[in-house]
Amino acid sequence: MRPLISVLAAALLAACAVGPDHVRPSMAVPQSFEGTAAPDATTATASAANATVAPAVADTAFWQAFADPQLNALVDDTLVANHDLRIALARYDRANALLRGTRFDQLPTLDASGTAANNRASADQAPGVPRDARDTDSFDIGIGASWELDLFGRVRRSVEAGRAEVAASADDLRAVQVAIVGDVATAYLDLRGLQERLRVATENAGNQQHTLALVDARREAGQDSDFDSARASAQAASTASRIPVLEAEIAVATHRIAVLTGRTPDALRAQLTLARALPAVPRSIDPGTPADVLRARPDVSAAEHRLHAATARVGVATADLFPRLTLGGLIGGQAGDIDALFGRDSETRFVALGIDWSFLDIGRVRARIAAADADASMELARYQQTVLRALEDTGNALVRFDRAFDADVELDRAARDSARAAQLARLRFDAGGTSLLEVLDAERSQLQAEDAFAAGRTRTATEAVALYRALAGGWPQILPARETAGMR
Repeated sequence: MRPLISVLAAALLAACAVGPDHVRPSMAVPQSFEGTAAPDATTATASAANATVAPAVADTAFWQAFADPQLNALVDDTLVANHDLRIALARYDRANALLRGTRFDQLPTLDASGTAANNRASADQAPGVPRDARDTDSFDIGIGASWELDLFGRVRRSVEAGRAEVAASADDLRAVQVAIVGDVATAYLDLRGLQERLRVATENAGNQQHTLALVDARREAGQDSDFDSARASAQAASTASRIPVLEAEIAVATHRIAVLTGRTPDALRAQLTLARALPAVPRSIDPGTPADVLRARPDVSAAEHRLHAATARVGVATADLFPRLTLGGLIGGQAGDIDALFGRDSETRFVALGIDWSFLDIGRVRARIAAADADASMELARYQQTVLRALEDTGNALVRFDRAFDADVELDRAARDSARAAQLARLRFDAGGTSLLEVLDAERSQLQAEDAFAAGRTRTATEAVALYRALAGGWPQILPARETAGMR
């Protein structure tokens, strides 16, 4: 026995894990995003996971940049109660549980058993023995153990793959946080923008009703025709028709926010119906470098961890080319009388070294290895694609956010000028210096310009959210509550 133990100990010390080791992929990443200042003019090869995170992005909860307490409260509620987050958390917990199970494969498997039996032999089996003497009792008890000697790393590679899957699940959870909080912020800003557009439509509808009343009064005085009255009435009705549509969109946005925060659709109606101004939007957002963004993005990190897991599974498959050794043992007792079960002479033991080798099925083993290699190649391509899409996503968000402010400047000027033009047209019409057609045209332009400005400001705010989502920084360590389903 001692020589066997010595040989096994030496083999374990010399054991290695077959299959390729994971190497973090390296991709050529630009030094800066288009339109932002670069540390230098060269383009370097950088690893996403080795990049430093831009403090302006990573250390601040982005929604706080809007300085809106109600938005902050909604996000806090979402992070602890959103059901998509609870689903992602359950997947993370599941991956952790599976990893714990895989780790137990590195340890001996223990089991205990015991039997108490009474056996009666037939008269043919025991000829000449009296009936009562043909009864026999037997008792046995034992503790067994089996242990796979992981000489070629099959179990270690399985544990390695499990750890990578857990890390990927953690990144998936963070990615859902990014998406869900971004959805809440976008829905909230859309809501405030819709309320502003509703205010614009209501005010313009009031102005046009005033113009219609004036035209009707002039028609009754013989100064205007039925045609003028019909045109003014049509425009006022067209503007009024915007109001119920906007009210419906406001209700839909309110329902969306409530569900995202884990409530029923009508739960926030009273809280959100009161109109508030659209929050101020930060004029500039520092994205950091592309390498900073790649490190912060959970989808990139998750893709790398899944590549790691796929690489480790190549080792799991490769280990089947080599023999699998299992050490088994049993110690216990067996006796015909329970009082003697634990006596010295009742001791039993068994030690064995088993070998399981699939060399006769080498074709299937190599097919599984080829499939594992293909999976690793697929995950590598997926990682590279995720990196490129992350850079594209961030670059697009930067451009849209920057140009949105330029558009807002022009929309603001158009809204102010159109309001002034409509005011002057009404004054000239009252003085008889212009036609009703010019008044109606000016009022229509005012409505369109003011509505476009309100929609533009909303778009700028949501583009800011889209940029923050692309940067994926500033996420607090807040998890939803874990709830266990009742079992019946």
